[in-house]
Amino acid sequence: MAESRFEQQVHEVVRHFRHEKDSEAHRLFRQSAGHNKPKGGAALPQTVNPDEETIPGIEHPGSTGVIYCSDRAMANGFSYASSHEWANLGQGAPEVGLIPDAPPRPTSIPLPEDSLEYAPTTGVKELREAVANLYNQQYRQDKISQYTYENVCIVPGGRAGLSRVAAVIGEVYCSYQVPDYTAYDQVLSAFKRLVPVPTALDEEQQYRLDVNQIKRDIRTQGLEVIIASNPRNPTGQVIQGEELKSLVATCREASTTLILDEFYSWYLYPEKEEEYGKSVSSASYIDNVNGDPVVIVNGLTKNWRLPGWRVCWVLGPKNLITALSQSGSFLDGGANHPLQLAAVPLLDPQRVHEEKIALQKHFKAKRDHVLKRLDELGLHVAVPPVATFYIWLNLERLPAPLNNGLTFFEELLKEKTIVIPGIFFDINPAHRRNLFHSPCHHFVRLSFGPPLEDLDKGLDAIARVLKKAKKEGGHAFGHSYKKSVDGSSQADKFV
Repeated sequence: MAESRFEQQVHEVVRHFRHEKDSEAHRLFRQSAGHNKPKGGAALPQTVNPDEETIPGIEHPGSTGVIYCSDRAMANGFSYASSHEWANLGQGAPEVGLIPDAPPRPTSIPLPEDSLEYAPTTGVKELREAVANLYNQQYRQDKISQYTYENVCIVPGGRAGLSRVAAVIGEVYCSYQVPDYTAYDQVLSAFKRLVPVPTALDEEQQYRLDVNQIKRDIRTQGLEVIIASNPRNPTGQVIQGEELKSLVATCREASTTLILDEFYSWYLYPEKEEEYGKSVSSASYIDNVNGDPVVIVNGLTKNWRLPGWRVCWVLGPKNLITALSQSGSFLDGGANHPLQLAAVPLLDPQRVHEEKIALQKHFKAKRDHVLKRLDELGLHVAVPPVATFYIWLNLERLPAPLNNGLTFFEELLKEKTIVIPGIFFDINPAHRRNLFHSPCHHFVRLSFGPPLEDLDKGLDAIARVLKKAKKEGGHAFGHSYKKSVDGSSQADKFV
């Protein structure tokens, strides 16, 4: 039977998008400094990027997903001065304004003269004590072993915390999962003593971290470090209760260090009213705070909705904190002194309880709203988030080339909307694989962190792109992307 005109167009599009070298969006990505020289001898498209012809000995690490996507958005006219004109569903940040029933937001900070001095690299003692007390009150009321300020290191952001930890780890096999937080790729690339060992998580298994698989990998691969986000960015899943208890016990018994990024520990969405205000942390299952090899990274960024403060912490055994003080002395020098002092009252347990309830109710309503609208657009989310403020959206059923995350992202930039392509969550430090072969190739991450009106603006943009696809077919997409804000466009510029 002869093909219809539409079928011919579809097959033509598919024929032209079998490899990343055939995709303008992917060629643009490869031309970005740090992304265009795959390691390990992979047969991938090579380009010459003048931005990387730099002084001897310098190697571009590549940017994280949000930074690359922000740069591409700026090439399309986005600016932070006029950000209200755009829908930023890409930035991994919650809305920072007042939400219903939440405590008032901080609007000023005191500046005592002492705060104008450097703070210690481990942080201000009062804040370290407040962090320890909060974790004891929230997660360790029935435990003999309690955290003290000596178990807490204050750091200028989560990435700084991860970098400090990575800097003090020796030459070890380090396990991580795909997909996970984009910055792990850069951390594992920059700190070359860490030998990365990946495990792919499966959609059919709800992207769950398999504790039995972890046990086997520790035994057969000699894993000494495991790094993971929990709740998990970008899939919005979480392990808690007996699963989390088993993971902590496994690492305790095997003497394997467990590094858990718990920045989304409050973003849980219970069905029952009495469950609001609960949160999750591996701190609940640690026996000995100075003996169990569990490292927790958290801070004000997500839960307190204060990303601009850059006040975070690492929680772990005392001897780890001593090492982190030393690595901080040459990596970052420490967190902002006045903001550390201003953070202390924000960790009051009663205030925290009120913040949690307000946050969970507000963000659950936003999650449900976005999922409903996506469903109405025919974009059913197979594994809806039960935590975080992210939706891991599979585009596989859309017509090519919209069915890959990078092209979908570029098309939405034309509609003044930002999302994050899934490939950035494919933690792949060696950069060996063709991006079209990535398990995250067909995905984008949508954030429902922004205010509701921004979410609707972005969903309206997605609706326009899908309407155009239905009307004009796949041949209308995948080309004419701006290279830079000056209007130059073609991805072949440096080929």
